[in-house]
Amino acid sequence: MQLVIFAGGFGTRISEETDYVPKPMVKIGKKPILWHIIKYYSVFGFSKFIICGGYKIHVIKDYFKKLNYHKTWNIKVIDTGKNSNTGERLKRVKKYINNTFCLTYGDGLSNVDINKLINFHKKKKSLVTLTTVKPTPHFGKIIFKGSKVIKFLEKDQKKENWINGGFFVCEKKIFNYLNKQNTIFESDTLNFLAKKKKLSAYKHNDFWYCMDTLRDKRHLNTLWSSKKAPWKIWDE
Repeated sequence: MQLVIFAGGFGTRISEETDYVPKPMVKIGKKPILWHIIKYYSVFGFSKFIICGGYKIHVIKDYFKKLNYHKTWNIKVIDTGKNSNTGERLKRVKKYINNTFCLTYGDGLSNVDINKLINFHKKKKSLVTLTTVKPTPHFGKIIFKGSKVIKFLEKDQKKENWINGGFFVCEKKIFNYLNKQNTIFESDTLNFLAKKKKLSAYKHNDFWYCMDTLRDKRHLNTLWSSKKAPWKIWDE
């Protein structure tokens, strides 16, 4: 099975680093988060990867040209446009897709079991299965009385809403729903599939983290350097 990765974003909220590299090339440890995603999927037997590039795509191409993984990883970096929406990016790699495929974002890490996800998708027989997650809460709640703080409450993750965490499984027929110019995959395509009851949700109530801000980057780097990264399921 192939993995398609959205990796064309600007990453303007990360740091000055994204002035020089695309967001998926921001490093966790000594390697880009994009490498971590590919490595994670490779543990589940994936070897064919299609990267939907855009902003500073040459950085991605140059990096993977220099890697010594060419014997086991077949990586295609496709220019899907600098300002394209997600649906348009996906549509532009259609000719490289053979059959049912996985799809995810180039800025999110998780310890979701990909084999269980794929089996769930096959069982539900939907056109698309997305992984739903509960994001790690960033802020607690402060209770005041006048100007005095009475209580500080840590935010309860259990009360958070389920959100789209990426880590999709898609049937090739999904391309029949990407005909609109510059489609937004999430708000256009997935909403339409939900109305047609062709979208399933795989609930993952464990680690998931999206690198949206500099704070997120630092958190992921702390997990990695402390050897507590939940997504690291491979041996050195």
